[in-house]
Amino acid sequence: MNHRFLIAAAVLLTAIGASAQSALTLPPSGGNERATVIQHIGLVTVSIDYSSPHVHSTQGVDRRGKIWGTLVPWGMANLGFGTCKECPWRVGANVNTIFTTSHDIQVNGSTLPAGSYALFAIPQQDEWTWIFSKNHTSWGSFFYDPAEDALRVKAKPEKSDYHEVLTFDFTERRNDHATVAMKWEELAVPIDITVPNAVDLYIANLRNELRDSPGFTDSTWQQAARYALDNKHPAEALAWAEMANTGGGGIGRKNFTNLMTLAEAYDANGKTAEAAKAREEAMSHPSATALDLHAYARQLLAGGKKAEALKVWELNAKRFPGVWPVNVGLARGYSAAGRYAEALKYAKLALAQAPDEANKKNLESMVKKLESGQDIN
Repeated sequence: MNHRFLIAAAVLLTAIGASAQSALTLPPSGGNERATVIQHIGLVTVSIDYSSPHVHSTQGVDRRGKIWGTLVPWGMANLGFGTCKECPWRVGANVNTIFTTSHDIQVNGSTLPAGSYALFAIPQQDEWTWIFSKNHTSWGSFFYDPAEDALRVKAKPEKSDYHEVLTFDFTERRNDHATVAMKWEELAVPIDITVPNAVDLYIANLRNELRDSPGFTDSTWQQAARYALDNKHPAEALAWAEMANTGGGGIGRKNFTNLMTLAEAYDANGKTAEAAKAREEAMSHPSATALDLHAYARQLLAGGKKAEALKVWELNAKRFPGVWPVNVGLARGYSAAGRYAEALKYAKLALAQAPDEANKKNLESMVKKLESGQDIN
């Protein structure tokens, strides 16, 4: 039995008793300050609240090299107090380390429902077991009961830079996943967190927000439709794009951006005729600029639709003759069609219009390529 754990149990009992009698706010036992790390993963909020012991004891004893396997024993331990005979480590000091998630998540590939949990660990030299216990209100693991486990997952310990104080650090942060690692002394043990329905959460949140003040303007409906399109939610994309264009009560407003989004939403729902009509309306709308049409043609060309791209660039030249970057577009369009002589003509015209040094150098390169019979796209 680990003598340090017996001493710790006695100290904790004294601290708990004093706290119950006086309800005073005193410094944490052993100088193990409480810390909280909070991370947003998209719309999900994860927090870890823990006490942070030091490698050097309060008496100044250097315990480096004696943390793992000694101060924190390998495997389960009998702490000599409470009802638990085979107890995990509390992953910190004093009261339990508490892991809270606002939504259901996956931890190392396994589902953990929304809620608060005591975070325990079974340390081993080659593999750890993380335990998420439904009983998060107890002091330490003296009364740990495996029947209260919500989840157990395996993790591989890793070499880490030296950390004097036990720390939880989110080392990876994305919209739908994150990695948090417990780091102490020269060891790190990661926990991978995934939000498998991150897009669905955003769609549901957008649906609610659009029922409030954000739903009173066309631009927010268009932004929501754009997100739904980019994340493969075609039904919502179409409904929201229609609101952006024709929503009642003065909400809807037709312009190039809203109409082009509507056209994409029609396409995503298999309504090709409606999509073509909305796209034509967008390109002829008074709000469409030379840059709008140029960017749309570039998008078509990037998608391999050379003929369609050239048509849009030619339309742009009719609507906005001589306006930058109309000649650049014609140069790209004719070059994509293999009509290098015509492309060269417009590249030279564009070069004379170049608004800055970067565009000038780019067009000079285009001219050289076209003069040698090379495509500039």
